[in-house]
Amino acid sequence: MNVDVRIDLLRKKMEKNDISVYIIPTADYHGSEYIHDYFDCRKYMSGFTGSAGTMIVTMDEAVLYTDGRYFIQAERELAGSSIKLMKMGEKNTISIKEYINRNIGEKKLGFDGKVMQAREVIEYEKSYMVCSDLDLVGEIWNGRNKLIGKDIFILEESYAGETAGNKLNRIRNKMIEYKADVHILTSLDDIAWLYNIRGNDIQYNPVVFAYTIITSEKTIIYLMKEAISKTISEYFTGINVEIKTYEEFYEDIKALSGNILIEKGKINYNIWKKINSNNIIDKENPTTLMKAIKNDTEIRNLRKAHVMDGVAVTKFIYWLKNEINKGSHITEMLAAEKLEEYRSVYKTYVCPSFATISAYESNAAMMHYSADENSNAVLEKKGFLLVDSGGQYYEGTTDITRTVVLGDISDEAKKHYTLVTKSMLSLANATFLYGCKGINLDILAREPLWNVLMDYKCGTGHGVGYMLNVHEAPNGFRWRSIAERNDGCVLEPGMITTDEPGVYIEGQYGIRIENELLCVEKCTNEYGTFLGFEQLTMAPIDLEAIDTKYLENSDINNLNIYHQMVYNTIAPFLEEDVKKWLKEYTRAL
Repeated sequence: MNVDVRIDLLRKKMEKNDISVYIIPTADYHGSEYIHDYFDCRKYMSGFTGSAGTMIVTMDEAVLYTDGRYFIQAERELAGSSIKLMKMGEKNTISIKEYINRNIGEKKLGFDGKVMQAREVIEYEKSYMVCSDLDLVGEIWNGRNKLIGKDIFILEESYAGETAGNKLNRIRNKMIEYKADVHILTSLDDIAWLYNIRGNDIQYNPVVFAYTIITSEKTIIYLMKEAISKTISEYFTGINVEIKTYEEFYEDIKALSGNILIEKGKINYNIWKKINSNNIIDKENPTTLMKAIKNDTEIRNLRKAHVMDGVAVTKFIYWLKNEINKGSHITEMLAAEKLEEYRSVYKTYVCPSFATISAYESNAAMMHYSADENSNAVLEKKGFLLVDSGGQYYEGTTDITRTVVLGDISDEAKKHYTLVTKSMLSLANATFLYGCKGINLDILAREPLWNVLMDYKCGTGHGVGYMLNVHEAPNGFRWRSIAERNDGCVLEPGMITTDEPGVYIEGQYGIRIENELLCVEKCTNEYGTFLGFEQLTMAPIDLEAIDTKYLENSDINNLNIYHQMVYNTIAPFLEEDVKKWLKEYTRAL
């Protein structure tokens, strides 16, 4: 059954329920960025496999909204269907709200309220009649995967750096500050961080399907019954947290009273509807900022994680270049598997932190390309291979991109590669006063590209969790504010943010170089507190693509210092042949 047949079936359901516009987001019950297969409704209905997008179906048309990371991919995957691509942020693309306005007529706006953000729907209610209790896609989706909880494990204090009990005390102190009697928390990474638990309910994100309610005297966590083992029961009993089943949450929230602390942008609409209180305190979940500022234990562990990760990536680059020079048959997918092999030798390695992007030549122009059996390109002794990957270690989460030269490249490609390197290092070496946000610093990364009238259609960097989501609010780098991204906070020491500028030339190549940056305090004087960054990522940058005529002396110095640090850090963990190669690969320019 192709997507157009599914859309026709959906329209029949819409007509039966007096719905003229139906929204299908990429979301689960918890507002997660990456979702369990059970929630792949947008993918099922559109055929678009990217991780971000909203599909809207009317009686006459179906459209897919997605952002600049996915324009090329979406055009390819929607080809042959009746679905129209709506390029978010582009000059001629109307907003989702305006699209609904043009198509709603006198009928209802429909959606599954469990996967729609409360704050968004509250705005819709001001203008439209809404029907929020129908999962129409679920009604036509035969063979849909089941939602079942998996094993939960405890992240020991030697990794987490703080007990769950102490974290709960900090939450309750915030509740007192906000004059809240109850706090409802439903975002999975916040819950995992708060209780020092991890799982694998969502691929790549070590989180657990759960809800939690915290009052001044009582704490309840709601878990999938299959995930409640004896060890987990004893653990929560030991920290005075009551366990209930996942399904009981919606009944319990009906009985809550008093001042209730929630973040409307982090709870779904059906939860909002069931809360029986006029005294809502709508503020950012306290856990958001708490978990973004890594403690001393987490930072020490993260440095270890990046050494392991850097060794794995360095060995991979060495292997890749040797195999290409020998004429070996290597595909994008084989390259990704080899990198995973190098990471998996470490005992504390758990899994990738996201699906590895192994993209050769023109495929790399799609920022979030994912190789499959149909697209799996064979690597040749020419051009670039872009590899964006990361690992989940007990010591933390990594995210790194390296673009590797496989053979001959054009002078223009060298220019672009050099400018991307300059961009990454310029931001990484910033010094700035406390109070700056990512929006104040983004220009440091974009300026080398803006100077040649080029840009990339995404943010420059995102926050990273600690053995949690690879994308984590509230810190990030971008040149303009996008409210729904929630990455515009003041940068604080202890925050970790990626630095990943790039160049993407459709039909030719993509170049991205990405390091993780730890925000650190440099000094305090009469002008204020100055901050900067420590580069956590420890892997070489391909000097074969560097053309020094596009670099200032300061840029060359930055690159040389970084490469010396990389060599000194990871060389002790390498075999002699790799170490010798790395010495040359990180030579001073």
